[in-house]
Amino acid sequence: MRVGNPYLLRELLAALRADGVDIERADADRVRELGPASVSAAVLRRLGPDAGRLARAVALLGSATPLRHAAALAELDPAMDRAQAEAAVEVLIAQGSEAGGHGGWVSTMVVVAQVVDVAGAVPVLAAGGIADGRGLAAALALGAQGVSMGTRFLASTEASVHRDRKQRILAADALDAVKVVDGNALLPPYSRPGVRTEGRARRTPLIDLLREHPKQVDPAVAGPELLAAIRRGRGDEYLPFAGQSVELIHELLPAAEIVRRVVEEAEAALADAAVHVK
Repeated sequence: MRVGNPYLLRELLAALRADGVDIERADADRVRELGPASVSAAVLRRLGPDAGRLARAVALLGSATPLRHAAALAELDPAMDRAQAEAAVEVLIAQGSEAGGHGGWVSTMVVVAQVVDVAGAVPVLAAGGIADGRGLAAALALGAQGVSMGTRFLASTEASVHRDRKQRILAADALDAVKVVDGNALLPPYSRPGVRTEGRARRTPLIDLLREHPKQVDPAVAGPELLAAIRRGRGDEYLPFAGQSVELIHELLPAAEIVRRVVEEAEAALADAAVHVK
């Protein structure tokens, strides 16, 4: 079992215990051994300054890096040169505003080019609005080394989300995936103080109400209702994060087939584009 949103971990554990599922100490030890591949901004906001910086550094450098390197990057150990620690960064993800979930307001075309210009030798992955080989080809043309696709893989046969959510993705178009400007009234902010991010999700009655009549939504009531729905596996009925790439997704496929098609389509798109650049 994997938990995508650490904010919900407390509620998940409570629900498991209520159903008679015991959480073994060995499971917690195993999690510590594996280490984090990334750190949720929602969690970082609840950590102290030093702990938050260290968590960011561990996620940035990877679990194979000695902890002293992470401490140095977090500026907790002045004995090590910061540039040396930053050199261990393996990849940067440049996510545009078309992406589902929380993000900024700059489009993928622009933000990928911005990040590529400053990334140096660090590989860049493009994210946001990408669901097929044309998106991969465009990302490569911008200087990225690959792509990160979220919504496309939600509509895969292996995805653990409810089948109804997958079908709604197939039925949606780009205008159905909207920015939820007041979504943080229901869940805690997902970004650093002073950095404005809003979630993008597929439209539901709750999202339409938040967008059109935000004062009619009482966070003290709607927030617990949302968390309760998530615990029941029905969070998709309230706040189903999805990107504008829903417009490009028309069928459920195995993940391996999605990857195969994306690569094949990208090769064809790049070959076609080369004809026009002479």
